[in-house]
Amino acid sequence: MIKELQAKEELAQDLEQGAVMLEFYSKTCGPCKMLGFILKDLDKTYGDRLKIIQIDFEANPELVAEHKIEGYPTMILFKDGEELSRKAGLQPKPVIVKMIEEAM
Repeated sequence: MIKELQAKEELAQDLEQGAVMLEFYSKTCGPCKMLGFILKDLDKTYGDRLKIIQIDFEANPELVAEHKIEGYPTMILFKDGEELSRKAGLQPKPVIVKMIEEAM
C-alpha cells in the first residue's frame, strides 16, 4: 500500500506494526519520479505486507530534520517501529528489493 503522508501525527501509528518504507521526495526531483515508478511496481509485488509512505521533503521540514534527511530521494525501512536501513539517491530495483526482503 502506498500513501502520501497527510499529517505528522499519523506517522507514529503507521510505523508501529510491520514493514514500512518512508520515501522522502520532492515533486520537482527527476530521480524521485523514477523511484516512484519502482515503488508502484513493488507495491504490486508486496501488497499489504509492505506499507510505503511518501513524504514531501518541502512540506514536512520537521520530519526531514527528525529523520536526518540530507537529500532526496531517501528511503528508510522500518520493521515494527525500528529503523533497519536507509538508502539515499535513486537506487536500482534489485537493491530496493534486497532492502525490503531483509525486513520481511
